[in-house]
Amino acid sequence: MQWTDKIRRVNILLVMAAITIAVGSLLVSHYLTRDLREQEQRKMEVWAEAMRTLSNADENTDLNLVLKVLNDNNYIPVVVLDANGRATEFRNIELTADSYQDSLRQAEKIGRQLLMRHQNIRIKLSGASSRHDEVRANDFIDVCYDESLILKRLSIYPFAQMGVVLIFVAVTLFALLSSKRAEQNKVWVGLSKETAHQLGTPISSLMAWTDVLRETYPEDSLIPEMSKDVKRLELIADRFSKIGAKPEPVPTSLQEVVERVVDYMNRRTSHRVTISTVFPQHRVMVKLNSSLFEWVIENLCKNAVDAMGGENGTITLRVFERGDKAVIEVSDTGRGIKKKDVRNVFKPGFTTKRRGWGLGLSLAKRIVEEYHEGRIWVKNSEVGRGTTFRVELPLMDSKGRDGAMARKN
Repeated sequence: MQWTDKIRRVNILLVMAAITIAVGSLLVSHYLTRDLREQEQRKMEVWAEAMRTLSNADENTDLNLVLKVLNDNNYIPVVVLDANGRATEFRNIELTADSYQDSLRQAEKIGRQLLMRHQNIRIKLSGASSRHDEVRANDFIDVCYDESLILKRLSIYPFAQMGVVLIFVAVTLFALLSSKRAEQNKVWVGLSKETAHQLGTPISSLMAWTDVLRETYPEDSLIPEMSKDVKRLELIADRFSKIGAKPEPVPTSLQEVVERVVDYMNRRTSHRVTISTVFPQHRVMVKLNSSLFEWVIENLCKNAVDAMGGENGTITLRVFERGDKAVIEVSDTGRGIKKKDVRNVFKPGFTTKRRGWGLGLSLAKRIVEEYHEGRIWVKNSEVGRGTTFRVELPLMDSKGRDGAMARKN
């Protein structure tokens, strides 16, 4: 199993754990909120009954218990409305009015809103009152109540907790990926520099032997080709030595870089594969480290050749300008990439080849984006029809500046 699949599974497990915690928190909070809401409703029913007793009381009624019940409510907002919808009493409501009459008017508005939401208990009044002459049998009051502050906070709490859990998972994933990326970078840099070091000694020896052969057999036509291969090895060692240290790019013609890669690939690729180029009439100038960027184009071309599977096919390299960007597109007529694999092609370790480390495109992405401040992605791919990779780089103007610098000035 590839380690990229392991990381993906860890991410999925973390997300599932976060969802489980969030759902569990929501359920627990839901039951707590429901129980507290029912408890407050029962308390308001008792409070409303006490209010009814107070409204129907006469001089012989003992009001001690009634008043105790009414005064014990110090956290549930309540507005009492009469049959005409006017507020007669209110408790635990924050009002901004200066006078008591203004407070009653504000409480009346709040009471009517609660009445429209059916958050009320209607109490029928009957009998005579010591404070009134005669109360009609069809008179009533509405005890309108709102949820307490504790209940409102408890309702919001699970969502806040879910947000905290999601933030925790996001930070954990970011830390995991950052740690893995840093570890990969150290491995790549160490491997690259060790490879360059190990290649140095045999390359120097090969260079000396080719000089000896050239002097011994000056007419042999194979020796110049051997020298080219030795120089190629020297270039590869130079590329590996530059991994981990940001190279200094210089103004370069993009067409010349692509032409060198095409010339190299044509001499080492089957005649069944045709490599063609499409260039504009003028030179497209960008700032490049040529040896590293040629590696990018070579990787794309080699992947395209592998996609042919030994069959006849065509690789087309297009160079053009698009706004302030220089664009290189590498298209092939190979087997294409499955949709589920497109987003993974640049991940280290991902490969569809039987033999391969899955590092070519990952290194290409790093060279383009980190060393040349460009972009590389799969523009399009269709199984059985082929694939197009696209690379964008900052374009230089006629004065040798990149496009972004030219716009700023």
